[in-house]
Amino acid sequence: MTAELNVPYHSVRNWLRNPKMAHLHRPADGEKRPQEWTAEQWLQALLDTNTLAPEELNAWCRERGIFAHQLQAWKAEFRMLAKPPTDAGEVRKLKGELASLQRELTRKEKVLSETAALLVLQKKYQTL
Repeated sequence: MTAELNVPYHSVRNWLRNPKMAHLHRPADGEKRPQEWTAEQWLQALLDTNTLAPEELNAWCRERGIFAHQLQAWKAEFRMLAKPPTDAGEVRKLKGELASLQRELTRKEKVLSETAALLVLQKKYQTL
């Protein structure tokens, strides 16, 4: 943006740090940042913007101080929450796989510790 306006980066940074200019990038009283919105506000924003054209969507986002990519992230989050639960057979199968992997891991840990003990004993024998 600074290149488009032919304004040095450091000038813009100093303007933003200036206390007299602080009101330009501070939310108004009572307004929340989009990160502080509740799930109901997210849902309402998604419902409001669902049928908007791209130009209208950008204007709506500018009015509320959010970005279109935030709306996409919220939509993805709601989709993840709305996933149907997996069937019981799949859960049972995954639990069985987990149990067998845990048994195998325990067995390998025992073998590894036994090998380490044998190496230590072998080194002690060689030093004597």
